[in-house]
Amino acid sequence: MLNLFRVHVSRVTDPVGRWLVTRGVSPDAVTVAGTVGTAAAAVAFIPRGHLFLGALLTTVFVLFDMIDGAMARARGHSTPFGAVLDSTCDRIADGALFAAITWWCLESGQEALGVAALVCLVAGQVISYVKARAEGAGLTADGGLVERPERLILALVGTGFEGLGIPFALAVGLWLLAAGSVWTVGQRIVAVHRSARDAAAEPSPTASRDPAP
Repeated sequence: MLNLFRVHVSRVTDPVGRWLVTRGVSPDAVTVAGTVGTAAAAVAFIPRGHLFLGALLTTVFVLFDMIDGAMARARGHSTPFGAVLDSTCDRIADGALFAAITWWCLESGQEALGVAALVCLVAGQVISYVKARAEGAGLTADGGLVERPERLILALVGTGFEGLGIPFALAVGLWLLAAGSVWTVGQRIVAVHRSARDAAAEPSPTASRDPAP
């Protein structure tokens, strides 16, 4: 379903990305602008109880992440620095969003829901870290039940619906997300273990040679 969503959104973001590239705009600048906007919108509105407006504005700036990807495709390449910057900014944006939600939960006296938001915050960072650390070690840790798009969708939809007065919308979203995120951490650890086991089982190039007489 999310892949189908990406296809439809790309029909909008790809022309925008090409237009920005022809105007000399850097994908890195769009990445930073989206991160600053996401963090500012989340922290400025959600803790103060403006849940719907905060979720709406945060969603707009989150979509910048798709535009910078479209810009990289339009240029025909991405840079190593751009990839690191994008991943770093994703972590900052996610942290700001879930910190803002946690702040609102605690301010409104919903400590248990604040715990769920904190679990989402920490587990989301760990999910990304496991993959990055595995790739740095030459292993793989792809997939999992809950990745970044699912985390953002559940958090922002739940927050927005809560702001519209739909009861338990945020609670349902956060607890589902907390459980799914913890499960995903486990899935990625298992994936790394399998990758390491498979790598260890592969014969080395020197081992496959005939022994010297």
